[in-house]
Amino acid sequence: MKIILVLVFMISLVISGRLDDHLESATPEPKSRFAMSDDVHLLATGLLQLGRGLQDFVIKTKTQMDDIFQRLNIFDQSFSEILQQTNEMKEEEQQLKKATTRLQATEEEMRNESLQLNSKIDVLSIEKIQLKNKLGKLEEKITELVQTQLDIHESREIASLKNFVEQQDGHLKHLLKIVQLQHAQLTKQQEQIQDLEEKINSPNFQEDSQLFSAKEDDRLPKLKKTAKNSNSRGNATDCTWIYNAGERSNGIYSIKPNGSKAFNVYCEMEGENPWTIIQKRSNGSVDFNQTWESYIDGFGNLDGEFWLGLQKIYSIVDQADYILRIELEDWKANKRYIEYTFKMGGPNRDYALFLSRITGNIPNALPEQKEIKFSTKDHSNSTERKLNCTESDSGGWWYNVCEETNLNGRYIRSSSKGKLERKKRGLYWKPQKGKPYLLKSTKLMIYPTDFETFD
Repeated sequence: MKIILVLVFMISLVISGRLDDHLESATPEPKSRFAMSDDVHLLATGLLQLGRGLQDFVIKTKTQMDDIFQRLNIFDQSFSEILQQTNEMKEEEQQLKKATTRLQATEEEMRNESLQLNSKIDVLSIEKIQLKNKLGKLEEKITELVQTQLDIHESREIASLKNFVEQQDGHLKHLLKIVQLQHAQLTKQQEQIQDLEEKINSPNFQEDSQLFSAKEDDRLPKLKKTAKNSNSRGNATDCTWIYNAGERSNGIYSIKPNGSKAFNVYCEMEGENPWTIIQKRSNGSVDFNQTWESYIDGFGNLDGEFWLGLQKIYSIVDQADYILRIELEDWKANKRYIEYTFKMGGPNRDYALFLSRITGNIPNALPEQKEIKFSTKDHSNSTERKLNCTESDSGGWWYNVCEETNLNGRYIRSSSKGKLERKKRGLYWKPQKGKPYLLKSTKLMIYPTDFETFD
């Protein structure tokens, strides 16, 4: 702006100077063409400079204006953000005020509720003391009532519990008796060993041994004749009696349990204890899918596969307490065993079995502490089941649930992998948990625990 003013001022000075020279001239002279040309040139030069100055001014002014506008935009944006933040702060302030108001109201309510709870707790404490006093009086009355009425009216639950306790007590006494008898047997064996050591160390050992051998030779033939043939003395009640009489060879012997006719049994004498065999399976040569009468009387060959007979088994175990030992062998030549204490009912109870496991190296697969009746295809006791187990499993057995353990089932040879074929049920042992064992051979045998009966 200042440059424009300077240029205008210079142009005005030039024009005024020319006019003064023209007026002061005394004698008019014709203006030189060159003087006019210089004026025009000077004017043009001034206008040109004026234009350039104006152009520079405009460019500079435009740049300054752009910068000013840019700063104004930044200011507007900052102002908008500040305004927005201010509004948000105001809203938050309002929300905080509302929340504070609610908290104050809630605090007041909690304070009131706390006072009410304290009053209720006081009331409950008083009621608790009163209730405790009432319960104390009620317990005294119940105690008096039980003491006066227990002998007259005993509840079913108490009676059931009492029976269970009695059964367990009897079972424990029975096990204790077994342990005592085994201890007595071990003591007796130790005494025999000591006697033998003393005899061996004695100088007359050879003479005594010869004399003892002679007595054995005189006695054993007589025993075999008596036990295997006539049983003339009438007191060979099972294989244990024969063992105690001096016999040590496995074989068939005649016995006559108390109140029974004489019959033959297979005795296994070569182990630690003499066992009376009541069932044996080994090759499937005997069909075990027999009638009720056959299972009562027995069938098979005592030298091979056989079932001794329910009535014969009952006549033996009815004399004393017995152990039932079950020996099993699968198709991979794995041998297992399990032993039970057991009771057996007579004909009027369908020869029911009551088991309690003692020991063994295979999981139990027979029901314990439960009476199980014997069933065959023509005499089923499956009253609690719609399915006749003897029809589906084949063979007579003490069934509890169909398709469970059956050692009298159809003899089926295993597949190449030693597994049961689908839809075929044969000779198998099926624990409650785990896979069933398909069996190649089985042996059921009994041994008395009451040794005094056979002395």
